[in-house]
Amino acid sequence: MKKRNIAILGSTGSIGTQALDVVRAFPDLLAVSVLTASCNADLLIAQAMEFRPKAVVLVNPAGYQQIKDALAGLDISVFCGEEALEEVVQEETIDVVLNAIVGSAGLKPTIVAIKNGKDIALANKETLVVAGELIMDLVKKHQIRMLPVDSEHSAIFQCLVGEEANPIEKIYLTASGGPFRGKDQAFLQTVTKLQALKHPNWVMGAKITIDSASLMNKGLEVIEAKWLFDLDVEQIDVVVHPQSIIHSIVQFTDGSMKAQMGLPDMKLPIQHALTYPLRKTNAFERFNFLNHPTLTFETADTDTFRNLGLAYQSLREGGDRPCVLNAANEVAVAAFLEDKLSFLGMSDLIEATLCQQKKVENPSLQDLLAIDQQSRIVARDLISSL
Repeated sequence: MKKRNIAILGSTGSIGTQALDVVRAFPDLLAVSVLTASCNADLLIAQAMEFRPKAVVLVNPAGYQQIKDALAGLDISVFCGEEALEEVVQEETIDVVLNAIVGSAGLKPTIVAIKNGKDIALANKETLVVAGELIMDLVKKHQIRMLPVDSEHSAIFQCLVGEEANPIEKIYLTASGGPFRGKDQAFLQTVTKLQALKHPNWVMGAKITIDSASLMNKGLEVIEAKWLFDLDVEQIDVVVHPQSIIHSIVQFTDGSMKAQMGLPDMKLPIQHALTYPLRKTNAFERFNFLNHPTLTFETADTDTFRNLGLAYQSLREGGDRPCVLNAANEVAVAAFLEDKLSFLGMSDLIEATLCQQKKVENPSLQDLLAIDQQSRIVARDLISSL
């Protein structure tokens, strides 16, 4: 394997910082060409000084001059703004773009990177939720590799190696159940953001942690899986697995099943995406069956956790529905974190936004970008009425 140059979009977030841990572990195989962040100028500066990329991007202009001053004299180009994300992924030396941006902001840079022949290590599930069909058509057209980083999709991807000729009967995406597993709606009416941010198994950013608590994260993963693995919605099931040891399962048409297992640590799927198809020796903690003698499974409660049901509904209806769902959810999570919306109110807001927005059957990319913005406006206007 020749050394791979990586662009990490969202390098200061949970996935981005863990990706840099992987780069540190394999300096002979991986190098950093580009680092980008939304607003964490201090951490981006520290990362740039350590890894010496060709370029860094800070989306928020507030810290731009700080970074310029700090990196002055180093051979590192400094850019600012969302459009700069689309420019830096075109750098000729880049082999793989790891997209760890939170939300639909990751869509445009992914498209530009694909069109420029870059392999994609995808942690930004919203890219496929918003424009899955368009993205996968581009992947085929430009013959690049789409390498999933989400632990569940990485698990499916790993289970399918060597099974190209064998049809999938069903896949099972596992969910921890989050901090409110087993709770009813009466309990959920009064939960706070501090309670929702305490995930039992995974350390993640605020947005994805809230999505996990509401099961929207699993709903978005269902939509992502449909496009990644070319499946019908009936072939994708969700089971709650509180221990988070089995990351997902593939069932084939002969009834046999493959599962990928391991401790809940995102560095493993990140490493797999960045070094694929090789499995390189690492120092990560190993799973021991004796420490986990019981693995359990439960049905996902879509009546209590309505977001998962809304995601399935959006996927079945097709067209622009997943795009509207995602935009409304991003507004809902932001409002919940700002104490402007209750936990259950997030589902109410998403459902109301879907009802307000007239369905578009075959949206183009420009349609989807406009629908995303309009859905956000509708959702924000609806918050005060809930």
